[in-house]
Amino acid sequence: MSYAGQQQADIYTDLYPTDRVRLSSQTPFTPRFVQENVTRSSDPAHVYASRVQGRQLLLDNPSRDSAAAKKKRESKKTRKTSQKAGVVGSKELGSKAVWKLTATKFKSFLPLHQLWLDYMSELLGLSNAPPSLPGKVDDSAMPSTATMHAKLVKADLHGAFITVKQSKNPCLVGLSGVVIHETENAFKIVTRADKMRLIPKPNSIFVLKVPLYSTQAPEHQQPAASTSTSGSPEVSDVAQTKIVQDIPHIEFDLYGNQFCFRSADRASRKFKPKETIEL
Repeated sequence: MSYAGQQQADIYTDLYPTDRVRLSSQTPFTPRFVQENVTRSSDPAHVYASRVQGRQLLLDNPSRDSAAAKKKRESKKTRKTSQKAGVVGSKELGSKAVWKLTATKFKSFLPLHQLWLDYMSELLGLSNAPPSLPGKVDDSAMPSTATMHAKLVKADLHGAFITVKQSKNPCLVGLSGVVIHETENAFKIVTRADKMRLIPKPNSIFVLKVPLYSTQAPEHQQPAASTSTSGSPEVSDVAQTKIVQDIPHIEFDLYGNQFCFRSADRASRKFKPKETIEL
């Protein structure tokens, strides 16, 4: 504005009288404001009806649960489900000393080993042994190892008879026994000398022996058992002392570095064939 214009303006003059607007539910502010200020459109009412009416504007971000609170809630839900199902956690098992054995006799775990042999016979679908075994087993009796590998990596090894073939700890080489407890990173076995040993899986190679023929009794035969004075059947002494080494068997090498999983985790895990590196 020029200096002459500033001289002509009277700053003390009364302001132009404005209309007092009364707003109500019948005449809301938003439609009137939009229609009065939208001057570029030929139909302000249509612009309001199509772009403004019924729309909601968020003035603040909606409240969300934090990741920690969500994780805590899921953990609480899982714990309640486990308690309802009667599942006992590893910490509770350790506090109750469930896995601490008072007696570690090798003969006491031979029935468990016999159950594992029957379990392997059913899992692998092994055929019955011929009536008379020759001095040398025929190669045609050997089952397909391609189908056995996929089943063995998911099998339960509690009761299996394993031997340490190689290890970075030379004191462990040659140890063998029945597996009584398998964890993610170790095998707990009972040896023939009635000693319990904890063998780590990493940096070790184990030999797993599987029966060549089925150890299950035929359906038309009764299992060899003797009846005690109390009337309960007992397994014969011959069946108790027989292990997988005493019968025709197949040997597999287990690489501990690729076997560091719990028994329950291996059952639901998909293993991919790959080359392994020896120690």
